[in-house]
Amino acid sequence: MKINIWCFFFSVFFVLFPSWVSAQLTVVRVEDARVFLDTSESKVAVKKGDNFKVILSSESLINPKTGKDLGLVHNYTPEGKIIEVQPLYAIGELPTRTTVTVGQEAVLISAPVSSIKATPGATAAAITPTSSRTIVRYAPVEAEVVSLSEGAVTSETAQNVVTLSAQGKVQVWTRSNDQLRENMSYELPSGITPLAISVASISRAEKADIFVSFYDNRKERISTTVLREENGKLVLVDTMPYFVKELGCGSGKKVWAQRPFVIGSRPGNAYTVFYEGGHFRVTDTALATQRNWLPGVHSFAVEKPESQNFLYTASNGRIRMNLSNGKRAESKDLFASTPNRVKYKQEILKFYPSLQIFTVGGKAVIAGVENTTKAGLLTSTFGQYQNGKIHFLQYDKGRLVVTDSIELDGVVYDTACTNNAILAAEVLADDTSSLVEIFK
Repeated sequence: MKINIWCFFFSVFFVLFPSWVSAQLTVVRVEDARVFLDTSESKVAVKKGDNFKVILSSESLINPKTGKDLGLVHNYTPEGKIIEVQPLYAIGELPTRTTVTVGQEAVLISAPVSSIKATPGATAAAITPTSSRTIVRYAPVEAEVVSLSEGAVTSETAQNVVTLSAQGKVQVWTRSNDQLRENMSYELPSGITPLAISVASISRAEKADIFVSFYDNRKERISTTVLREENGKLVLVDTMPYFVKELGCGSGKKVWAQRPFVIGSRPGNAYTVFYEGGHFRVTDTALATQRNWLPGVHSFAVEKPESQNFLYTASNGRIRMNLSNGKRAESKDLFASTPNRVKYKQEILKFYPSLQIFTVGGKAVIAGVENTTKAGLLTSTFGQYQNGKIHFLQYDKGRLVVTDSIELDGVVYDTACTNNAILAAEVLADDTSSLVEIFK
């Protein structure tokens, strides 16, 4: 009997005092994607790194037969994160600028994003048919995006998305709710195959430079064009005889230049890019890519904080990582398939989607792409591909294990990493692309 009384007490307590489950906070100020929350009345301690949502609207849920009021149904913003905590208020950052207004309420989310864990040895499909990560999809744009990045192109505080299409068009976008608004564009010359785009502040601190790598089909060589915003337009400022690709996330990323075709169709080591005397040059700091192209490789402290592990997508499609003891960890799942291929002399070069790596709770998380082919065929024809997935992996007991996966509606050529999210462009069947942000 005592047990029943206590159960009744706790059930009533949680109904009458929901702040035990999720703290309610009030929005007192809004600055783009940042919201200032009054925490002075909160009965739950608000901590940096907590997840939250803002309630945009609410409506009563009524049983049409009985007329009974079943409570409120809330419409929320995408999940954001608390980035600063003060004695009486906290600052939260949402994935994108929204229609949040002063006076609306927010709730802390008790379960952290990406709480799904993997069963070693299971396939991605068996582990997680869905993911708990926050996803934002933008309305499709009329472009077949083969590579993308983010950087301050239009102004020193901007977070522009920059895309490269299969037709050789570079476009600079601004996020606006669920739309991408084009700011400016640049057309590459005909007769080339676009490969990759990178965006980083190298020649000047306030704005970013755009590096566009492409294969010249007539001259059979790979080069990189460097673009810069000047007076509201993109202008060509330099050309590099390298394949260039960024590695890393947001403000912490570096831009690497790789000498193409050092041994036959294989490239050489990569070197960091710097700016001097009006030109972009390379340093002596080398990244040994083991004859792999920069897309599909990464160097990161995955195994332990003091290590520097080299990761790459192998020719059989598995992600491999060199361990400090000389051994190698490997994923069970395939990641290699991609439509982005170039015919160089007698060989077909496959440019794998980039591997993105970031840290959550002190553990490294790897984001890799798998594109599904029709009937399991790996061909150079784009039409043979059906759709893509983003898999998230962690190192565990000598293996790279999938922890959760996100299935997309289209094929993914490449990914990028920002301070907050993984960027991908899913190329749909009608050759349009929808930008997807998957938050860490």
